[in-house]
Amino acid sequence: MPIVSAEKLSKIYPVAVKEPGLKGTLQHFLRRTYREVKAVQDVSFEIEAGEVVGFLGANGAGKTTTLKMLTGLIHPSAGVVRVAGHVPFQRQASFLKQITLVMGQKQQLLWDLPAMDSLRINAAVYNIPDKEFRRMVGELTEMLSLQGKLNQPVRKLSLGERMKAELLAALLHQPKVLFLDEPTLGLDINAQVGVRKFLREYNQLYGATILLTSHYMADITALCQRVLLIHQGQLIYDGSLDGLLDRFAPYREVKVELAHPLPKDDLERGSLASLKSYGEIEAVEGQVVRLLVRREALTRTVAKILAEMDVLDLAVTEPPIEEVIGQVFRAGVVV
Repeated sequence: MPIVSAEKLSKIYPVAVKEPGLKGTLQHFLRRTYREVKAVQDVSFEIEAGEVVGFLGANGAGKTTTLKMLTGLIHPSAGVVRVAGHVPFQRQASFLKQITLVMGQKQQLLWDLPAMDSLRINAAVYNIPDKEFRRMVGELTEMLSLQGKLNQPVRKLSLGERMKAELLAALLHQPKVLFLDEPTLGLDINAQVGVRKFLREYNQLYGATILLTSHYMADITALCQRVLLIHQGQLIYDGSLDGLLDRFAPYREVKVELAHPLPKDDLERGSLASLKSYGEIEAVEGQVVRLLVRREALTRTVAKILAEMDVLDLAVTEPPIEEVIGQVFRAGVVV
């Protein structure tokens, strides 16, 4: 049985419409009219226990709204959702003890107090025995490299240290399901790497299920084998990240450095028939040729280039994942 399931999940918000000017203000006051905003429409998916799933979408696509419905912060307009065997919006204590929600732009730690004080408050809220509290704090502190930081006021910590402390506070009760909304937002490269490493280790150690949203594709590629793509409130893809690349990025770039420049006459006449037999010519710069080659022909083409050309170096690169995801969102559909 999946630990997270959503079936035809929808959320529609009524938004008041106001015309400009005094007349519009009076009409808005006396006879208010509304339009419907479909934030999420008929979204269905299932997540098995222990999975780490990326949840991607442009700003306003419906990611955070979906997370809020999954955690019970808002009531869905339609559809059925269950998390860890519970209906989230009922907000039962047994449900809240099994989940956590971390939002990169929000904080739960008290700004002027040491993080340890906030951790003790969380321990009291979740009825965590003192012995278990000390064990979890020690274990998570080591995993997050926060030694010596928890007794400092939160405002004295760096942004990366604060985010790690927020994660520690959110995981103190050992939740089974982690909903993470932009957990590396604003962090520098080293802090991002540290958070990713921790989440990977936490998933492996505790078997926790993670649903992760992020605008940093490095988070997704480092942690998630499966991704959900939402566009204008509708789920347009549910599958492996590699499968998305296969379907939407059928080409690879082959960069070839030749031992000798191509004949000048060929370049001036644009006569590059010999190169065109290997793939689509992307650029020719001196001794360097960049070609676009279809995935299915890649092995054969590389072997042919090495056999027929005087090559100093050859490199095959994937298209940037950001570029692929951007293409999907611009198209609004995965074909």
